[in-house]
Amino acid sequence: MTTDLTDARSPFLRHGATQPVHWMPWGEAAFERARRENRPILLDIGAVWCHWCHVMDRESYEDEATAALINDRFVAVKVDRDERPDVDARYQRAIQVLTGQGGWPLTAFLTPDGDVFHGGTYFPPSDQQGRPAFRRVLSEIAHVWSEEPARAAEAVQGIEERLHAYGATEATRGELAGSVVDEALDEIANSFDFRHGGFGRAPKFPNAGAVDLLIDRWIEDDTEWARRAAAETLTAMARGGICDQLGGGFHRYSTDARWIIPHFEKMAYDNGVLLETYARACTVFDDPLFAEAVAGVIAHYRDVSPDLVAAGGFPASQDADYGFDNDGDYWTWAEDELRAALNDETLFAIAALHFGLDDPGTAMHLDPSRHVLFRRVDAADIAKRLGLSEPAVNQGIAQARAHLKRVRDERPRPFVDETLYAGWVALVASGHIAAARWRGRTDAGRAGLAALRRIMEESFDAERGVAHRVGDRDAVESLEDQALVAKALLDAFEWTQDLAHLESARAVLDAMVRRFRHESGAFHDRPPGEAVHGALRRDYFPIADAPAPSGNGSAALALLRMAALTDEERWHELGTAVLRAFAGSAARLGSSACTYVKAMAWATRPVTTIVVVRREGDPAGDALLAAALGTPRVRTVVRAFSPDQLRPESLPQALRAMVSAHAPRAYLCAGTVCAEPVTDADALRTLMRSFRAR
Repeated sequence: MTTDLTDARSPFLRHGATQPVHWMPWGEAAFERARRENRPILLDIGAVWCHWCHVMDRESYEDEATAALINDRFVAVKVDRDERPDVDARYQRAIQVLTGQGGWPLTAFLTPDGDVFHGGTYFPPSDQQGRPAFRRVLSEIAHVWSEEPARAAEAVQGIEERLHAYGATEATRGELAGSVVDEALDEIANSFDFRHGGFGRAPKFPNAGAVDLLIDRWIEDDTEWARRAAAETLTAMARGGICDQLGGGFHRYSTDARWIIPHFEKMAYDNGVLLETYARACTVFDDPLFAEAVAGVIAHYRDVSPDLVAAGGFPASQDADYGFDNDGDYWTWAEDELRAALNDETLFAIAALHFGLDDPGTAMHLDPSRHVLFRRVDAADIAKRLGLSEPAVNQGIAQARAHLKRVRDERPRPFVDETLYAGWVALVASGHIAAARWRGRTDAGRAGLAALRRIMEESFDAERGVAHRVGDRDAVESLEDQALVAKALLDAFEWTQDLAHLESARAVLDAMVRRFRHESGAFHDRPPGEAVHGALRRDYFPIADAPAPSGNGSAALALLRMAALTDEERWHELGTAVLRAFAGSAARLGSSACTYVKAMAWATRPVTTIVVVRREGDPAGDALLAAALGTPRVRTVVRAFSPDQLRPESLPQALRAMVSAHAPRAYLCAGTVCAEPVTDADALRTLMRSFRAR
């Protein structure tokens, strides 16, 4: 049966068009029909990568009897959360205040005006594990709507009151305070898992923002516990099953405390930020494992979407599964599969030890015969156990990995969604540019630049800003896209020193300020004043990293970096206004808003500006710039000029009187305190590591 979703751009919605439910897309037509027929709305929010969305599709939405009940009593609306993050964010909040948890699939029951009166996440086809059967829920909701409308109205009122209270406590004005950084780090320290790395208990999600703050603290103050928490977390993830040990890249989260059993989908918003964090950590900690993680993420994108990467762009996600009836079968291994794939007893013995096949924690819950690969035993220990040389074991591990990857490639591959969502593409582009800056991966840097060029050519309009979906000018704009694209353009500018990237970032930020800014100084998640339906009537000012860096935190950080790069006060004023809009709530936000916390550090602590004056093609000048870009220092911006193109007006006041046309030469100022100029790359590295602002 064809539905209104047949021609949808979203693969998740197009799949809904094959179901017997009469789905409608989000929009006025659905709400008008609900009002006209006085029916409640069944809202299903999911995504193409979501395992439990597929399960509920198969069990309920593809079941004829369930579909008949829905079609008879409800107006059914399906939303792709990747395509409409604005819709998802608001209804996630409503369900969270109603049930205490959110997630996907999100199943909400709405009034014809779009207000939630009941809902949850996954509902099974029959009563199980405390969850009521979906058909029973549908029948009871339909009964309440038709026979007891006062109950529905009362539920709406209660949810609205809690949503209002929640929003008020999240966005409370206050003054800038550097103590916010220390308080967030204290919270991170208190939640650190000293046994397994990471923060909190299972399930464990990567928190690159928290790790970045820890690395900053270690670089700045030599705080040993911060070094340990950052390094051990990155090590645990890179060795764990959350990291794809064969194909590279990271899965979305771990179901266990040891980072072994993941939810297998791979998301751009995870891999982009983790690529950037691991790239910088390689330089800070000089750990070859972190370098392997960087290479793995880059390899993942070239493996699953080589043509897209070459054309400019990175896919949004890769699905967890290739079919309803498998649970991670593509990613996991039974012992006999591993033995057959390697076809050599010594190689099998090496692989079984290295990848932890004898560890009970690797067994899948629904099929304990299948195992997730993780790095349990290293080469030196394997060599002792098997009586082999360490080089032979290292060679065996490499051979086993290559063999297993080839065999896995013959399996049906989980779907890769090559939709280009601008903010997510920008996150992965930033990660690739970081790999170029910190690891010398110029091929990755070029891929990041190509993706940004495509965004600006196909998605940016000077009046409207960046469209959410690249190449689709009609797609809704979101704050996250503006802020993350601007951030990536600033990354591109610092790495290349090409002023075109700085001007592009300026244009994106100008559009963001013009279209998204609220009088409080904060930014709306979507342009206000446009036609809205349902919960979109409610203002939303995103500040929590969830898990992509938050729109307001990213906006503040981009504005403050632009201020540091250009010395234009208006950018600083705009950035600090964002921070003040949430400063009264900052203590409660803590590690859930690490991007905001990082921006607060930029506003309240000294920022370092490094200026390199060099002649084109001069090896000594190039070495100075490479040292400036490749030496870790917190809150630092880098500018390079040729002697005949100096722009002192774009530099902080303290630097203007110092900078001259003598080349090669590097200048460093931290806050209002400047060091003596240097002409040697090693001297600059030493200065960057040791110079402190008073």
